[in-house]
Amino acid sequence: MSESGLRERKKQRMYRTVSDTAIRLFLERGFDAVSVAEVAASAEISKPTLFRYFPAKEDLVLYRIADHEGEAARVAGEGPAPVEALRRHFLDGLARCDPATGLNDDPEVLAFHTLLYGTPALVARLYGYLERSEDALAGALGGGLDARLAAGQIIAVRRILAQENWRRIAAGERVEDVRGDAVAAAERAFGVLAEALPRLLGDAR
Repeated sequence: MSESGLRERKKQRMYRTVSDTAIRLFLERGFDAVSVAEVAASAEISKPTLFRYFPAKEDLVLYRIADHEGEAARVAGEGPAPVEALRRHFLDGLARCDPATGLNDDPEVLAFHTLLYGTPALVARLYGYLERSEDALAGALGGGLDARLAAGQIIAVRRILAQENWRRIAAGERVEDVRGDAVAAAERAFGVLAEALPRLLGDAR
């Protein structure tokens, strides 16, 4: 492996280590009760070094889902048409109990989502993540206002479906008891998108 490749692997390992350390502390004591300095000390790095990797405290948590930021844009380009590709991708995620769909009862996943959705500062930071996802998807849909309107609807559908699944499981329902409703809701929601979005995008079904 090249020297640049080794540097990149080391950098990514640092991101994961620091983020995992921070999330562990936040879950143990609460997001607001843990300082950035404490995270840095636990990760055995300096505070300035931590900020070189994570510009804001909230980013320590959102790093865990950062790889999903461009997912909708990537999937939309896989065909046969954007909405259909995204529908299939979400349904496949439900079948696999992908944490991104909310249909997952692993205790660590539930704890992470409770931290994410239950901390106002993280919810506020999450909107920036969603906006970047919308921007990337709008670009994949051709750009312009109509593409942005369509992207906003698609990202909202994915978010609301996932949050509903998580809410029910966090309340004590089993995955298998939620799965049927989750699939039906996804089919219904993406069906509405497939009907509505052609008015904006022509063939985005």
